[in-house]
Amino acid sequence: MVCGMQAPAPFDPARRFVRIVEERPDGMVEFHFAVGEPELFVEMMLPRTAFEEFCAHQGVQPSRDGLLPAESGGEGQSWTLHDARTQRLDRHAITDPGAAGQEPPPA
Repeated sequence: MVCGMQAPAPFDPARRFVRIVEERPDGMVEFHFAVGEPELFVEMMLPRTAFEEFCAHQGVQPSRDGLLPAESGGEGQSWTLHDARTQRLDRHAITDPGAAGQEPPPA
């Protein structure tokens, strides 16, 4: 070990993380779920009741804070499917109607 550097914490599968991304008007809750390390998460969506049951079963208290310090913005590979849907695809849908599955205007 190099002086001044701490050894990384061991992987602990008992640590669970849930971050609410969006509560949609249709009652669905979009969220990130991580086991052991917040850096590795899956994006999930459940109805509100099922989400509450999921959190209780996993023993986690949902948060609205980012799981990672890097989630504060930036480019590169620090984006999620939610970001792609709400920021990147919506931006392209304006300039390219076919990008969002819409029919292009007649020629």
